[in-house]
Amino acid sequence: MASPLSIKLILCDAAVADASSGKVHMLGAGWSMTGTPTAPQAVAMLLKIPWDRTNQKITLTLRLLDADGQPITMPGPEGDPVRIGQDFEFEVGRPPGVAPGSMLDAAFALSVPSMPLQPGRYEWRLDISDQTASESFTVLTRPPG
Repeated sequence: MASPLSIKLILCDAAVADASSGKVHMLGAGWSMTGTPTAPQAVAMLLKIPWDRTNQKITLTLRLLDADGQPITMPGPEGDPVRIGQDFEFEVGRPPGVAPGSMLDAAFALSVPSMPLQPGRYEWRLDISDQTASESFTVLTRPPG
């Protein structure tokens, strides 16, 4: 059995991932309530990849779900529903000299435009390999504060 990844999801106003350093630069990080329509937002993903899982392809799926666990879709440019989220494959290389047992950094950020979500509870769910992580937020009729 492969070693587990360490996964952190952080909701932000904006985020940019730096692939070379494994860092994410975030603004307005850590919120859990927003108004509708939502402001543009970002989901920052901070991963620690175990040494024994480097140099292997890893599949990542990030999606937005409603309170019942159903995927959120929005009308696309031609009226077809567009699933909110992202699927991709990545691989973290093992640099020379890294000791066995070390964790290597990987970082991603998904920018999301404003969405006309109904008031209620939502969840960003990340499925990666055989693991799942999530971060919930609440949409209010008016922005908090």
